[in-house]
Amino acid sequence: MAPTLCDVGPRDGLQNEAETLEPTVHAGLVNRLAAAGLPRVEAVSFVRADRVPQMAGAEEVVAGIERRDGTEYSGLVLNEEGYARFATAGLDRVNATLGATEEFNRRNANASLAEAVDRVERILAAAEEPATVTISVAFGCPFEGRVDPARVSELAARFDTAEVVLADTIGVAAPSQVHDLVGRTQAVGFHGHNTRNTGYANALAALEVGASLLDASVGGLGGCPYAPRASGNIATEDLVYLLEHEGIETGVDLDELIRISQWLEGVLGRRLEGQLYRAGGFP
Repeated sequence: MAPTLCDVGPRDGLQNEAETLEPTVHAGLVNRLAAAGLPRVEAVSFVRADRVPQMAGAEEVVAGIERRDGTEYSGLVLNEEGYARFATAGLDRVNATLGATEEFNRRNANASLAEAVDRVERILAAAEEPATVTISVAFGCPFEGRVDPARVSELAARFDTAEVVLADTIGVAAPSQVHDLVGRTQAVGFHGHNTRNTGYANALAALEVGASLLDASVGGLGGCPYAPRASGNIATEDLVYLLEHEGIETGVDLDELIRISQWLEGVLGRRLEGQLYRAGGFP
């Protein structure tokens, strides 16, 4: 069965850009990705504009989305206030997130690890929509270093009413680590960054042990505002090329993804991190 690909570019990608796009342009990116056949698009995050100004106007972005059958639209929240905004906006899936370490939670969400867990559990209890829980820095933290796999396993087990995604937020994992931890936790999904050029191999490793959801970002946009040097999600078009050439059908229009990255290069005024949109596809 083909894995579900979630493009997180409109959220995790744009939040790391110096420029804040107008809501109409932001919504246009979501619409282009849906038109390319992405089964899931993470459109926005409902966070404080003074903390992440690139995500200001989330409700306006959602209002500009042209809903397409076959695409699920998700939004990220950090707390109950964010969930209230999400519920009013009317997206399809809520993504609640927390870090696997104390310090990352304090920097990212102004909470201890225990408080972050409680927040996520309250969001899940209130949510009427399908829910995802993303565990950030599951393989390594920029503030605390290596993360104990037992801690991640314990966290993942607490959220059995949601699909769990393990995030290599700063791009430090190797395929054997992804293979072991995804297998150990039975996580549904993997969110990889290509900071140290292991992201694509890690995505394949996650699939090998049963993951059915992969996050990626068009053009390789992304990073994390609270994780120093955490550049670059894996690029959606590069991942699609890899999967298709491995005989794994995705149902995504690769040529259209390339065009979206070329368009984004013009919008952002810089070369993107992805490789394929510059190299082109190959039969």
